[in-house]
Amino acid sequence: MRKLRVAVLFGGRSAEHEISLLSARNVVEALDRDRFEPVLVGIDKAGRWLLQEEALLLGASRDPRLARLNQSAPDVALLAHPSPAGEAALTIGGASQAIDVVFPVLHGPLGEDGSVQGLLELAGVPYVGSGVLGSAVGMDKDVMKRLLAQDELPLVPYETVRRLAWEREPSEVLARCERLALPLFVKPANLGSSVGVTKVKTYEALADAISLAFEYDSKIVVEQGVEGAREIECAVLGDEEPIVSIPGEIVVDHPDGFYSYAAKYIDERGVTTRVPADLTEAETRAVQLLALRTFRVLEASGLARIDLFMSKSGEVYVNEINTLPGFTSISMYPKLWEASGVPPRELVARLIDLALARAERRRKLKTST
Repeated sequence: MRKLRVAVLFGGRSAEHEISLLSARNVVEALDRDRFEPVLVGIDKAGRWLLQEEALLLGASRDPRLARLNQSAPDVALLAHPSPAGEAALTIGGASQAIDVVFPVLHGPLGEDGSVQGLLELAGVPYVGSGVLGSAVGMDKDVMKRLLAQDELPLVPYETVRRLAWEREPSEVLARCERLALPLFVKPANLGSSVGVTKVKTYEALADAISLAFEYDSKIVVEQGVEGAREIECAVLGDEEPIVSIPGEIVVDHPDGFYSYAAKYIDERGVTTRVPADLTEAETRAVQLLALRTFRVLEASGLARIDLFMSKSGEVYVNEINTLPGFTSISMYPKLWEASGVPPRELVARLIDLALARAERRRKLKTST
């Protein structure tokens, strides 16, 4: 059998651009070369699609501050002309190349939020991860929380703030947020990797934190912290019958006092990961079931990492879902699956197989009466 051409799509027009490059590196390294032939497509911060060389990607620095695309590479375009065989065509330097499946390794807006997924749907090409709906609601922390609350999943108290309200009535916004107990976490609603996030320990610091978050998004969420909470994460894999990994735990030892961008990617000693998390059998089952419920409620597919809080008294809260979790060398998603008996090469292959199977089911649906 011929090898399947896998277009690995990374970079993107978001503040998580550099982290995406590090994730793509590990996905490419994990591809089974007996089955798959990678085609590397980087999206720069201006939105240009560029063909990237494997040697350059794999040899790049693991420091996100140094990660870069080759800006002089050939332009790439995806043609929205679905093929009956399920292939799509990339135009590379004027020539057409068929691809069988796309593996998006994009984090943040215009990559993880349903935008690229919509384009891939129009092109009729199978792709890894959640569809348009699951990607969109998973990216927007406000909409995500509303859907979880409707299904009565446990959440910490929070407030949603829009830019116009902040500009017109900052005192009213502050009054609303100050009804939440300290500490507070102020976050852009549509971003990940802790970009633009501030842990607020005093109400006097709240305004600056809100202003910072609004530099990255037009809508933010202000969440009440769970003092002394443990940060528990589960990885989910699958589609109609998803499975869940053993839980892991994030232990932060960084001046920011939380799982910040610097703690994650800059400070090598900022975070300790415990896999598996030190939980009782009952606690493990409880967080796994909550992770699976979150995955299903939010219409996720393929893969997701579910982040949870566990209070000192053992109460568990859903923090958020990440529908395209990191694949960097320190990322919890591949770590959790490796500890659960699914090494990276098998994990990447299973994700691609899930994408192909879902696309095949979609092709069998009627499109006319």
